Amino acid sequence: MPELLTPMPFLGGHDRQIAGTRLAEVTDRALVSIAVPLGGEAALAEALRAVFGAEPPAVGHVAQSADGEARFLGLARDQIFALLPARGPLAAPDLAARLGPVAYLTDQTDAWVMLRLEGPLARAALERTCMLDLEALPPGRVARTVMEHLGTIVVREGPERFLLMSASSSARSFLHCIETSLRNVA
Repeated sequence: MPELLTPMPFLGGHDRQIAGTRLAEVTDRALVSIAVPLGGEAALAEALRAVFGAEPPAVGHVAQSADGEARFLGLARDQIFALLPARGPLAAPDLAARLGPVAYLTDQTDAWVMLRLEGPLARAALERTCMLDLEALPPGRVARTVMEHLGTIVVREGPERFLLMSASSSARSFLHCIETSLRNVA
């Protein structure tokens, strides 16, 4: 019988506390890019409402499913990233069947590494390396930026809680950037 392949986290499931602030790799989420076809905004909105009980997010905003299991990141005028459970009834593989032909979907899970930074030093650590004005990014908002020459998506999940995403091909460099900054403010 052939061996089954097991997915491995990009950073081995990294999870570290430094001075009461936690930096952990997020491994239980899938990421799907949703591109809206020309003139298809209303059909996608209807499908998101029917399947998730969610409204499409405006650019820079985050919308959540009625059950809180899925989040939708408004990244551009016609582009949304869906953060979904990695497994279960709303998982990424089932999204195409659930939404139907109202959007172009691309599974991005293996293209992005996700880190969650939360705790009293989270904002101070990000301010050293992130070009965003974090005061202007309240909870429930999302923005693209560059951190240490790496394209990054920052989701403000709470006052001292951030979801950070960058290309998986530079996962170790991204982790080093955030962890070094956190150590420097500790």
